[in-house]
Amino acid sequence: MKTYSAKPTDVQRSWYLVDASEAPLGRVSTHVAKLLIGKDKPMFTKHIDCGDYVIVINADKLVVTGKKMDDKIYYRHTGFPGGIKSRPLKDVMAKDSTAAVFKAIRGMLPVNKLRSDRLARLKIYTGSEHGHEAQKPKEFSVKEGK
Repeated sequence: MKTYSAKPTDVQRSWYLVDASEAPLGRVSTHVAKLLIGKDKPMFTKHIDCGDYVIVINADKLVVTGKKMDDKIYYRHTGFPGGIKSRPLKDVMAKDSTAAVFKAIRGMLPVNKLRSDRLARLKIYTGSEHGHEAQKPKEFSVKEGK
């Protein structure tokens, strides 16, 4: 019995549509990351990018539990001594609501050479309109996991 290893030519990519307003940020992020990686496919191979395209809509209606809008802090560093900067989630959402979703999904992906290609297949929109109707994306319900 031979072990199957996918080849880049064997990969069939689908399009999925995920609504960010139907579940908390972490739950949406884990499901989207799983779709981008391709973990739900039987042909999954770690060193081949088997993932699908994912469209995330309603990023501005993001759901978080508890007091995370005030307590969740995003940090960055300028590169200079004492140059750490911080912003709470509500300020990040006020400036660009897609950034919070992007950072959450990026943090769920493995850190390797495939991460940038996987993130290139992620499309995030603030409203419910997107320009990918021609690709006929399948609805993916985060609540059901399907």
